[in-house]
This record gives sequence, C-alpha cells and structure tokens, in this order.
Amino acid sequence: MDLYEFQARQLLEEAGIPVPSAVYAATVGDAGNAADDVGYPCVVKGQATIGHRGQAGAVRLARNRDEAEVLAEKILPMRIHGHAVNGVLVAEGKSILHEYYVSISIDRSSRDFDVLATANGGTEVEEVARMHPESVRRLHIEALDDFGPQDARRMAEDIGFYHADVDQAAEVLLRMWRCFRDNDATLVEINPLAKIGDPDDESSKSLCALDAKISLDDNAAFRHQGWTRFEDTAHRDPFEARARELGLHYVHLDGQVGVIGNGAGLVMSSLDAVAGAGRTQRTGVRAANFLDIGGGASAKVMSDSLGIVLSDPQVRSVLINVYGGITSCDEVARGLLDAVAEHDPSLPIVVRFDGNQAARGLSILSAARDPRILVRSTMEEAAQAAAQAAAEPSETAKEGSR
Repeated sequence: MDLYEFQARQLLEEAGIPVPSAVYAATVGDAGNAADDVGYPCVVKGQATIGHRGQAGAVRLARNRDEAEVLAEKILPMRIHGHAVNGVLVAEGKSILHEYYVSISIDRSSRDFDVLATANGGTEVEEVARMHPESVRRLHIEALDDFGPQDARRMAEDIGFYHADVDQAAEVLLRMWRCFRDNDATLVEINPLAKIGDPDDESSKSLCALDAKISLDDNAAFRHQGWTRFEDTAHRDPFEARARELGLHYVHLDGQVGVIGNGAGLVMSSLDAVAGAGRTQRTGVRAANFLDIGGGASAKVMSDSLGIVLSDPQVRSVLINVYGGITSCDEVARGLLDAVAEHDPSLPIVVRFDGNQAARGLSILSAARDPRILVRSTMEEAAQAAAQAAAEPSETAKEGSR
C-alpha cells in the first residue's frame, strides 16, 4: 500500500518527526481556505502515489490566496505518469538552509533492512548515487537485529550532517526506524529532510521532513486496524476491490484477455504468452488482468474468479491456465462450469490443464459440450487461441462450436 504524502505525514507526526504545518484540500475553494490557514508563502503540492511530482509541475509556491487557488485549479486535474492527483496538500513554506535524503527500506537482494542517506537531498537520489557514490551512506540491519541510538548517531556522523545538529539528526533516524518497524513498512523515505531556520540565528535552526513517501506491507494489514484511514475509496479499482473482498490476488490491466492461473509465476508467464501471441498475430492484444487463484483452489474460488473477469467489459476472451499440484484440475473444471452456468458468457474461454487430475478435469469439460469452452494442450497454444478470440471474437466462437 503506497501512501499519499498527506497520509505519510500522519505516520511521521505520530513517530515524533517534525513536519511543516499543512492542510489537505480536495477542491480549489478548500485550497484557498487552507492557504489562509497555513499562511504565506505556502507550497501547493499535488497528491499522487508516485514520485517526480515537482518535475511534473505539481509542486508550486503560492504567495497569496489567488495564487494558491490558481495553482490548485491547474494541479487537481493532473495525471502524473498515469497516476491521478487526489487533492492537494497546502503546506507552510520554510526557509531551507540545506537538504538531505534519508530512507529505510527492505533490501530483498540482501534479505535485510537498508538505511540509506546522503547530504545531497532534494534531487534525484538515483542520479546522485550514480554520479557521486562516495556521497551516499548505507547501513544494513539484519532481520532480527535492531537499530539503536548508537547506530543512529554513528550513521548521522557518517552522513555528514555538517549543517545540522548530529544529535537531532540521530533522533530523526531513530524515529524513522521506529516508524518503519512499528508500521510494518517496506519503505519510509524523507526527501528532503531539511535544515530550516534563520541563517543568522543558530537557535532557530532545526531539521524538518518537508516531503515523505511511505509504503506499507499489505500482508500485515490484519495487525493494523488504523490502516482503514488510508484506503483511497475515490480511486479504488472496483474489480480489485471486489477481488480483495473475496480473498483473491487480482490486478486490473488494460488488455482484452482475462487471465486466470494458479501461482504468480504461471500467471506472469501466461501474461507474457498472451502479449507474445498478440505481437505474432499483429493485433496488439494484451492481458486484461492478473488473477492468481493460488494453491488448492476450490470450485468456489474458480467460480468467483471467473465471475470477476467476466464482469470486466474490456475482456473479450478468457485464458485459464492451471497446473495441478495442490490444486486439483477436476475441482477447477467444476468451478468453471458453475461459473459459466451462473454468468452465461457470450465470449470464448480457453482452457489449458496439466498436472494433478488434468485428465479428469478435461473429461468433465468435454462431457459438458459447451461450445464456449476451448481446450488447448500447451500454454502457447492456449495463449494463441485466446489472443485470436479477443481479436476476432465472433469468428473464434464459431470455430469453437464446430
């Protein structure tokens, strides 16, 4: 679950990390009121669960209410790399003396936690790491280890918080770790962590998180009832929401072939096979979804899955690719026939079974004599048939009925 900035700020505040005063606004009028509340100058920041918002023109400075409303009017309809803007955050403008980058994330290659920091914040950290690798500091934390005060201070000293108080920087790092750990996050990133204040008044200087990105592990949602406040109901895909309610692993895509399989690897291979078939046939046909029914799928799971796929109006054919291990292909076949009887689809369904009870499953489908169900022996043949059916649905349906 990727949080919007205004949501990530809530977790940082709860962890005791300083952030500027800010108000979320969903409309132009609300943005004007928020700017008056926050004060001027203020920053109007488009809210989208993706980076590069500043480069896209979705983060702008306003000096009065009129400017804040004009900026909000421009930013609210924006899409940033395909992600719709969900409101704006109107934040207090700060006098920035220096910017740092700090993050804590899961490093899947080393199977531990990765604390990453550089004194060159506010820019593309990937570019900084490529051009000036010596300026980036990294600390690996073993999965069963902790990140304590001494670790935080040593990291702060190593980063080179030469514009900031090392004790304060260490405290921010420590609080970031606690935010990361206690919230089952996969990423807590602050960019920039800024040194703010009056350059001529040492006592006014402090560190403040001006922007944040946090991702939470969906698998840990059962431990966090408070996460319901982060649900984006306005932009939630209805098919993904329905699949989640049924306990299915589903991702909505933009193609024409509904894909159902058991096991993430097999489903991903099926998506690639459909795309390859679309290129071979020069139709541009692609998968309409990723749907993994998992191991040991029952007839009900198969019926629920097909029901979701068939309810998508962009789907023009369905590919069911099942390798029976724990999953029994005869159970999948029964679920498929139940779903066909319930939903009465007009589009073709291409089936490939292999493994546990595959012969029995195919026998059940054959006995049903449903012209809409086309059986193929290999994944490649099934993908070719499904792609052709999506490109020429009426002709393929006729072929299946012969």
